[in-house]
Amino acid sequence: MKKSTLIIAFVCLAGAAFAQNTTSPLYGKLVSKADSLYGAKNYKGAGFAFSEAFKANGGNAIPRHRYNAACAWALAGYPDSAFHHLYILAQKASYASYDHIIIDSDLISLHADKRWAPVVAIFKANQDKAEAHYNKPLQRELDSIYDTDQGGRQQLDPVEQKYGKDSKEIKQLWAEINRNDSINLIKVKQVLDKYGWLGPDVVGSKGSVTLFLVIQHADAKDRDKYLPLMREAVKKGNAQGSQLALMEDRSALEHGKKQIYGSQIGRDEKTGKYYLDPIEDEPNVDKRRASVGLNPLEDYAQQWGIDYKLPKQ
Repeated sequence: MKKSTLIIAFVCLAGAAFAQNTTSPLYGKLVSKADSLYGAKNYKGAGFAFSEAFKANGGNAIPRHRYNAACAWALAGYPDSAFHHLYILAQKASYASYDHIIIDSDLISLHADKRWAPVVAIFKANQDKAEAHYNKPLQRELDSIYDTDQGGRQQLDPVEQKYGKDSKEIKQLWAEINRNDSINLIKVKQVLDKYGWLGPDVVGSKGSVTLFLVIQHADAKDRDKYLPLMREAVKKGNAQGSQLALMEDRSALEHGKKQIYGSQIGRDEKTGKYYLDPIEDEPNVDKRRASVGLNPLEDYAQQWGIDYKLPKQ
């Protein structure tokens, strides 16, 4: 299953292409329900919830959600439903994450099915086509930067749980993260200044996400410098609207404004509890979140342990 990772930037690698997916708030709620059921190992329930979400969205789905639906049905023992979604991904969405699919343990039950080899062949062809024009050296460099950016951040929760949020261990980890961020920023700025904001068709999904991550983790001056470039990248399909939403929110707060999409989370230094930073036109925030493929704010807040209810107009 491909899931959004709850790290600093909330990023998901969603295949080889970044489609601008506009969804309804109901779609987001049903997908969140499906994810919760999946986490509880109620795979059949998750499969039905994904199906309800796609039906509510006119039969359309964000590729990673359709992929997760296939995984749910496979784990529930419904291969026909799993292959239904895999074939849609392969043939209509041109999904190209072949390297992930063939090792995903969620799909092991499908390997002996006579339909597995044909559908996997389509994914491989999609990947080969997608990578035909890759800048391989640059892709490898950006992939390495991604691993450095996320490596330390993935250790934050376990280190804090073990030693405490004010421990020397967490301070040392943040010092390492900040050092890496400085080095990564120099490298990424060189890429952006030379090539512009590259899309997954040139550096792959992971490489393209790296550009966002590093600028999102930069200082306000550099973020302001490259924010217009990212806006253009989203228009061209070279970056995700959900990523831009996070950057727009962070920039707005830095300039003393309210955030637009509710993506930015604060933390009380005394209690350690998280809270949502101020939001512009809060009653309509879910409409804006859905327009860029973000889940409803109540569900997002719950991921951070925040008890939140969307205010009514």
